[in-house]
Amino acid sequence: DGHSHLSAYERKRLKNITENAKFFASLELHKVSTRALCLKRSRGSRSKPKKAEEELAPRRSMRLLRVEPSGLPVPEMPAQPEPEGYPQVPPGPVPMVPEGQVEDSKWTEALLNTWMRISEVLLGFGDLWWLWFSRYQESLSRMMLSQENIRKVVKSRVCSLAIHPSESTILVAAGDKWGHIGLWNVSCGSEEGAHIFIPHNLQVSCMHFSPCNPAHLLSLSYDTLRCGDVTRAVFDEICRSEENFSSFDFLEDNACTAIVGQWDGAVAVVDRRTPGVSSELSADIGFRKTRTVHVHPMNKQYFLAAGLVDVCVFDVRYLKPRGSEPVSSLTGHTKSVASAYFSPVTGSRVVTVCADDRLSRFRAIWDPKQEHCFVVGSMAQPRQISVFRDTGKLLHSFHSLDYLSSVCSINVVHPRQSILVGGNSSGRLHVF
Repeated sequence: DGHSHLSAYERKRLKNITENAKFFASLELHKVSTRALCLKRSRGSRSKPKKAEEELAPRRSMRLLRVEPSGLPVPEMPAQPEPEGYPQVPPGPVPMVPEGQVEDSKWTEALLNTWMRISEVLLGFGDLWWLWFSRYQESLSRMMLSQENIRKVVKSRVCSLAIHPSESTILVAAGDKWGHIGLWNVSCGSEEGAHIFIPHNLQVSCMHFSPCNPAHLLSLSYDTLRCGDVTRAVFDEICRSEENFSSFDFLEDNACTAIVGQWDGAVAVVDRRTPGVSSELSADIGFRKTRTVHVHPMNKQYFLAAGLVDVCVFDVRYLKPRGSEPVSSLTGHTKSVASAYFSPVTGSRVVTVCADDRLSRFRAIWDPKQEHCFVVGSMAQPRQISVFRDTGKLLHSFHSLDYLSSVCSINVVHPRQSILVGGNSSGRLHVF
């Protein structure tokens, strides 16, 4: 078959990818099949997206045309009080200077230089994302937590985490509820390896290192989407709105465009190449709230949105200010949904977490290195972080009687290495 040099595992993986590609190719644009996993798979309904013409007209920037995008009214939401003693972050670029620092610091310079160095090494090596572990369960059992890999990185509850894809240095970013971002060089092994920056005024709900340039860290708060550029030592403002952002994901591998979820239920399309800080489009998708959005790993025109009890797949090409229809609805949730994410390799699975007592109501995230396992925090004693198969079988639990005594509600897994980071409500990170 031309692949005799591959192992049986690699041949099986190649066969699965080929079959999935054929499957998607057999579908028309308005049909997509996806399966939801709420610890069991269920098939959603399909509906054909409406289109007025046979061919789509080129998308134009509504802001450049001086047309105000229409959308649903913003629901009344209690604003989080600003903590006393913290200055407001102004609009526009924010210098990448740690909190309280009034003069140059060699430790800050060392941290930012490390971020630049490990990012330069990775540029052009995106294919390594497909690295697979042939003995996955064994690799989990070898991952341990030690005292030096525990650090209070931000001052309050960890609301988001991101881990740099470097294989030589462990660099973790943590966002908290007061708009702070903590950068921790775990490999440094000293007290000077962590610094706090203040690019936002309110909760940092979502963060990602750019998939094409890891020298960029994008972070989302209620009113702003920013890009921390370590090469220029500044947090640039990409988008500003009063719509209360909730989450975002990249629509392209070059990270130029993003889909952004909003607490009023709408979604926005943002293009970083367009001058200004307005979105290209604000679209009503029929949700009362949109908690998470996630783009399909192979067919990036599709994105997944999780609302109250709604989990739907949409085609970004058919979004419009009012009346956007899903191409697939994943039914079966009876209570509030916390998150929904496509599986990382083929996107043929979806893992959701709902307040229906099947799991602790934390975000469940896939291990980006493979297709069948996801990680989620736990309320169980002793405190632990759980790894499940897509069948619902518990595969492994990360715990440490000596060093893990709190609930890690937010977690992130390294895309290439056997590294797991869990964050708790006090701003402390635990690195297995």
